[in-house]
Amino acid sequence: AAFTINGNFVWGRNLGLPDNHYGYASSPITWNNKVFIQFDSNKGGRIIALDGQTGNTLWDTRRNVKISWSSPILAEIGGKVQLVLSADPLVAGYDIESGKELWALECLMGEVGSSAAFSDGLVYAANEYARLVAIKPGPSPTIVWENDEYLPEASSPVASNGFLFLATTYGVLVCYDAKTGTKYWEKEFSYGFYSSPVIADGKVYASDLHGVTHILKVSKTAELVGEPPLG
Repeated sequence: AAFTINGNFVWGRNLGLPDNHYGYASSPITWNNKVFIQFDSNKGGRIIALDGQTGNTLWDTRRNVKISWSSPILAEIGGKVQLVLSADPLVAGYDIESGKELWALECLMGEVGSSAAFSDGLVYAANEYARLVAIKPGPSPTIVWENDEYLPEASSPVASNGFLFLATTYGVLVCYDAKTGTKYWEKEFSYGFYSSPVIADGKVYASDLHGVTHILKVSKTAELVGEPPLG
């Protein structure tokens, strides 16, 4: 559904009931007056583009993937913005104008809840009981490095300025060198993470399941700035 900023209804679309045993979780994303929707269910995967003003379908691309709960991201690859989606088994990039699959790599498995991340030319994808991979996207995508020590269940990784952060359901926040996969540090907290960490102002913010936001500096050491309880 689309609304004005004042809350007035503009348009709505019924995409059909997803065959999904947990409930739908993927977030839409917008770019250049288009709304992109990842719609992966037990009946197969889709990425749909709607006109932001009218809700009309611009394109609807079928994907050879299993059910997922992840969300699409935007990444500038080769000088052009594209959609990057993460599911079982594919991490793949799509043209935002046509919906054409530009590249795909089989590298994940399981019930994927994490969305991909992108920074400085690399795509990052991870899932619990699978692995964390750093992908060089393109016509012949390759895995630059991978790791299976710490993996997220619902939280998505985030990368910036050469650092990659990942938060786990069992309460570990871990920091890697985004280019090489070298682990800089790991820090264990009392409660786990379902929400995704974010980076701003040289800091990483990670909110745990008890409403405490752990703030650390983006650096090669785990330097805690604050832990405000937000409820």
